[in-house]
Amino acid sequence: MDFVNKLTGGSKNEQENKTQENSQQQSSGGVMDKLNTLAGGGKESEKNEDALDKGVDWVQEHVLGQGDQSNESAAEQAKDEQISDFIRDQYKKTTGSDFPVKDKDRF
Repeated sequence: MDFVNKLTGGSKNEQENKTQENSQQQSSGGVMDKLNTLAGGGKESEKNEDALDKGVDWVQEHVLGQGDQSNESAAEQAKDEQISDFIRDQYKKTTGSDFPVKDKDRF
């Protein structure tokens, strides 16, 4: 079970704490939102994700129950990008060919 918690980013209590922190950051608005957007987070950045990144978000939201993934922080989006890069790398190692969905440049 510890492996699953590490893979998903923590226990349910940790996820609830992150959700509360995200809510507090969103309610503070203004400066935090602008900094997050400048760092590559927020709803606008979510629109620029490739299909694999969106698939990672879908699994986190619907399978792992980590809540809404439509307005993630820059750090969360960077973590998702690392997960999708790992998937692409393992796919190439296993099949010998590139993953069928091209990786979009984030910046």
